[in-house]
Amino acid sequence: MPDADLQRPAQVTATALGPWPGQDPVEATRIIRGELGSPHLPFLAELPDRGVGADAIGRTASLLVDLAVDVQPHGWRIVDRPGRDLVRARSALSTDINVLADIAGEEDTTADELKIQLRGPLSLAAGLHLHNGERALIDYGARRDIAASLAAGVGAHLAKVSAAVPGARLVVQLDEPDIAPVLAGTIPTSSGYRTLRSVPGQEVTELWRVVIGALREAGAAEVAVAVPEIEAPFERIITAGADAIAVPLRALTTRQWEQLAGAVEAGKRLWAGALQSDGPGVPKASEVVEAVRRPWQQLGLPLAALGTVRVTPSGGLERQSPAAATEVLTRLTQVADGLNQLALG
Repeated sequence: MPDADLQRPAQVTATALGPWPGQDPVEATRIIRGELGSPHLPFLAELPDRGVGADAIGRTASLLVDLAVDVQPHGWRIVDRPGRDLVRARSALSTDINVLADIAGEEDTTADELKIQLRGPLSLAAGLHLHNGERALIDYGARRDIAASLAAGVGAHLAKVSAAVPGARLVVQLDEPDIAPVLAGTIPTSSGYRTLRSVPGQEVTELWRVVIGALREAGAAEVAVAVPEIEAPFERIITAGADAIAVPLRALTTRQWEQLAGAVEAGKRLWAGALQSDGPGVPKASEVVEAVRRPWQQLGLPLAALGTVRVTPSGGLERQSPAAATEVLTRLTQVADGLNQLALG
């Protein structure tokens, strides 16, 4: 059943997935909040071009409680004591929140919502390494510890973000880009000569449930799990208690669309990655509207139910120029307008 406190959106809204080009959080925040004012969903930008600590793994790992990390030749590793890379990650995130507070405080009309992004516990375990250099994903205890540590750390993080935008409804996007190979057992070992054993599906569901529960307790009004479309475990996402599924639409199978339709009918939301962000230009709004409308109606879903949809790009925007990324946000709001017109008949 949907969360009783979760208010279904009255209209289609637009957002993006988090990664943004450049190194200037002030410019990024101004653009995002300018383009995605209410009713749309602005987000706390991730700026990976800033280097170590601004990447998705380091950014989320900086929230872990009683687990320190540092960068080694093979990537982020769990260590005994916090190092300078962890300090950099925490400092960058703190700067971003302070910038958000300053810019939101200057606005005449503040957006009703704000989204933050976190790397989900399974992909985080795939991206962190143990003392022996192997991925933490290999170890059952390490997987549990990472999920528990992340769950323990999200409360303080959400409190800081909430203080930056008082009264805003907080939405959290849990990114699990590695979930298909995690479940299939195709994540390579550190040597690259073997692959790690698959993680049981029930354990995946339980670890998501731990983090989603902690996010709710911390005040998150909506939690979406973002996954690639190939072998996406939609049913496990719903079973874990997520409010929404974020997924690119381009390669979805009929069976996957049927699963998404079932989720929508059960009161869940679809964050539709309908705008292809990896092409030479930005698609026309009418083309993106049609990419949502056609399968929606083929499945027998009423157009009036499109209010469950948030439209997003198919991927991050960090490889775009700031001007091109801004154009994507503009186009997404146009797509939302077009879908809302269909919903209203």
